[in-house]
Amino acid sequence: MMDKTIALYSKSLTEKTTAGLMRVIDALYDRGVTIYLNIMDPEGHHFNHDHRVILFSELSDLPAYVSMILSVGGDGTFLETAMRVRTAGIPVAGINTGRLGFLANIPDNEIGKSVDLIISGDYEVISRSMLEITSPPELAADGNAMALNEITVQKDDQSMITITVEVDGTFLNTYRADGLIISTATGSTAYNLSVGGPILYPTDDSIIIVPMSPHNLTVRPIIVSGSSVITLGTGGRSSHCLVTIDSKATRVPSGTVLEVRQSASRLSTVTIAGNDFFSTLRNKLMWGADPRN
Repeated sequence: MMDKTIALYSKSLTEKTTAGLMRVIDALYDRGVTIYLNIMDPEGHHFNHDHRVILFSELSDLPAYVSMILSVGGDGTFLETAMRVRTAGIPVAGINTGRLGFLANIPDNEIGKSVDLIISGDYEVISRSMLEITSPPELAADGNAMALNEITVQKDDQSMITITVEVDGTFLNTYRADGLIISTATGSTAYNLSVGGPILYPTDDSIIIVPMSPHNLTVRPIIVSGSSVITLGTGGRSSHCLVTIDSKATRVPSGTVLEVRQSASRLSTVTIAGNDFFSTLRNKLMWGADPRN
């Protein structure tokens, strides 16, 4: 049995998300759970008078005995929650009131069942790797240079960009493309998947390098060791390019050299019994949905 204190994070309170959040609060309260709530949205003020929850704004406001954090929303909410709590060492689970939901993989129609499994301890905690930019200082120094999914370098206008890549000081390739994705295993089912990259199991520490619309059609994704240091030299006709760290985007001058490596920080996430990664793949990607299979 787990300690009955759980923190909730939610944002963008659409009608669907608000309804899902209320069902989560109902389920937890009915089972005697102490509930802390952070609404990452100024429109969340109508929870101010809900006696069942204790509102908090900063991670430091939470007591040390909080045993789990539940993100209520979609994968975007999960990513934002993960970045806010990444230093706490508290496992994070995601309840999906959004769309696809690879990270927020608990369906909102299974909230009661899932809460029972959480309270009974019938779940697995897995450790996921993250990436970070360690250079240049103006990107690395703000404390927000870590990504759970991916770091990308992308064109800032209609012109292709040139990205020269070294892995541990050894030249890999010069990519002429719309951009380049550096992905974790967690991010392998995100942007990486949409451009034809491989899917990795969440606990794999490898790093995926995958081009976006490369000029040379023989260029393919490559997987490198999680201990690799990846250097990205940017260039091309444009004066600037875009660097994204999960959902955050920064415009940098062309010619900027970035250093990307696996972060020393890791994120603990929760997998509910019966809701493993392979079943999530089958359900979300509709594997086996074709009756001919």
